[in-house]
Amino acid sequence: MTHIIAEIGINHNGDLEIAKKLIDIACVAGCDSVKFQKRNPDICVPEHQKGVLRDTPWGRMTYLKYKHKIEFGKEEYDEIDKYCKKKKIQWSASPWDLDSFHFLLNYELPYIKIPSAMLTNYTLLRAVSFIKHKIILSTGMSNLKEIDKAVSIIKNMDYALLHCNSTYPAPNKDLNLKCIQTLKDRYNCPVGYSGHEFGLTTTIASICMGASIIERHITLDRTMWGTDQMCSVEPQGLIKLVRGIKELNQAIGD
Repeated sequence: MTHIIAEIGINHNGDLEIAKKLIDIACVAGCDSVKFQKRNPDICVPEHQKGVLRDTPWGRMTYLKYKHKIEFGKEEYDEIDKYCKKKKIQWSASPWDLDSFHFLLNYELPYIKIPSAMLTNYTLLRAVSFIKHKIILSTGMSNLKEIDKAVSIIKNMDYALLHCNSTYPAPNKDLNLKCIQTLKDRYNCPVGYSGHEFGLTTTIASICMGASIIERHITLDRTMWGTDQMCSVEPQGLIKLVRGIKELNQAIGD
């Protein structure tokens, strides 16, 4: 059956209560796991952007201070781990740097997700290639040559690829869902789909192309502050999405 990941990412805006509400929504919808993003802003924010001033809901501040403000630390992730166990839903996160990767190893996670932007971070991939976790690797910013190199590093692991278009939001004409089968044929591994489009139909249809993992960003409200909110799925949409995926799984047959 299809594993459905509700990507919370940074849509919690640094608010643990918003994160818990999004976990609740994923549970009600019937998702299999929720996923966050973990960064060390001191490493991830480029030097030339750290001091740039930005207007935020919390006032005008530097970009670096803003990124720290919306980042969860150990106290928050301990609570997330506890809350997900209570709700009986799995959780994981995408590390964007080595510090964040080692931080996540403190938790018993079902998988480690490497985001599209980190597929060519070979230092990170080599570090990940020594762990026991399943690896899920998004391909949204890469060509086949780059994917070949990444797969050569993690090829001895339990891994899956996600076809993805990293435009936020992604136009339907650019989704190229047939690439799911291309990736399956080329790498002989499970392949899923990470969608950033507005609608639900194309994500559900990816099941017919062979996707065994589905990931979509979720939000309480698309009008909330944040770079990923607009291409995210609101609660009612998530319920429809999961229902559609499960109905299609039943209908496809053999």
